[in-house]
Amino acid sequence: MTLGAVIAAGGKGERFGRPGGKQLAPLAGTTVVSHTVGVFDTLPGIDTIVVVADPDALEVFGDELEGFSRVRTIVPGGATRQESVEAGVAALGADVDVVVIHDGARPLVTAPTVLSAIEALDETIDGVAVGHPAYDTVKSVDADRFVIGTEDRSRLWLAQTPQVFWRVVLHRAYAWAERTGFIGTDDASLVEHMGGRVRMVMGPRDNIKITVAQDLAFAEAVLKARRGSS
Repeated sequence: MTLGAVIAAGGKGERFGRPGGKQLAPLAGTTVVSHTVGVFDTLPGIDTIVVVADPDALEVFGDELEGFSRVRTIVPGGATRQESVEAGVAALGADVDVVVIHDGARPLVTAPTVLSAIEALDETIDGVAVGHPAYDTVKSVDADRFVIGTEDRSRLWLAQTPQVFWRVVLHRAYAWAERTGFIGTDDASLVEHMGGRVRMVMGPRDNIKITVAQDLAFAEAVLKARRGSS
């Protein structure tokens, strides 16, 4: 099977509080998005990478990612993550059978994590999502933040990326979501919404998504520790 990767880096990162957003924030000598793309650019089996970027920063992203040989193109993101990823999938070559989707703001992803997700996909399921069980107690609250229930955490996982799908399944999921008006927070939720089967595989807890500026200090520490242990 032929694999392609879509790196979703189209958000403006309003919560991050930095011009240019989180994807272009400096991290360990380069940028967040360069760390992310760098993992996929050397991954066995992935020949094509499409990066989805903020429409106002396409040129900046182009300059930043110029040295990565597998980046086929950089496409503008849409109004939602859902629209952005759909645009990225459409930009992959027609020969791509399996799509690996990853958040551009998750720079701590490792090659073994991506490969474990790819290897878990087979013909009996529609997709795979990396994540880990919810270890903390999870509360449901109302609009005023009063607790209305405590969830059974034995059934709860926290989803991350990468997420891996058959390309034909993604096309059906996007079409179904458009017909039904469904907006999902990740691509697995779109596949689930149309009745697809998605398997969770264990990922490391340090595969965080850079959301606020303080997350960069954690990411720097993890990368430093990895360099020290190699």
